Amino acid sequence: MYACGLRISEAVGLTVAQIDGVKRHLRIIGKGNKERLVPLPETLLIQLREMWKSHGHAHWVFPNRALTGPLSRKVLSWVFRMAAQKAGLSQNVRPHSLRHSYATQLLEKGVELRIVQILLGHASLRSTEIYTHLTEPGRERLHGILNELVAGL
Repeated sequence: MYACGLRISEAVGLTVAQIDGVKRHLRIIGKGNKERLVPLPETLLIQLREMWKSHGHAHWVFPNRALTGPLSRKVLSWVFRMAAQKAGLSQNVRPHSLRHSYATQLLEKGVELRIVQILLGHASLRSTEIYTHLTEPGRERLHGILNELVAGL
């Protein structure tokens, strides 16, 4: 979910056919049945292939235990909660926090807001703007840029 900025529903509903290993992207069907292509990091592709070998389901990337359908959102949320607890994270952390972190990290690395909007599948740029809050690294970069702008005035 973090590596591709997926919603929990997009992650549990991921099918084998949505993965393009050659072009290294996921074809995600998001809210309102809108399709978007999301870059798939090489390391994640390798991990997905290894994980798939353990169950070999022809359709679902993350099948349920009985292999009759996808993993449920409830089960994934529970697994996430247990992992967060084990890591000592606060109770406020939810699976959607991974999507927020993905967007924030992209912006901190200099990816344009419009590109982040496309990757997240937001219809409106306003929905993406919530990620533009200044984090500490962003503030430090801003100070450096401002110092360069006024140098020699």
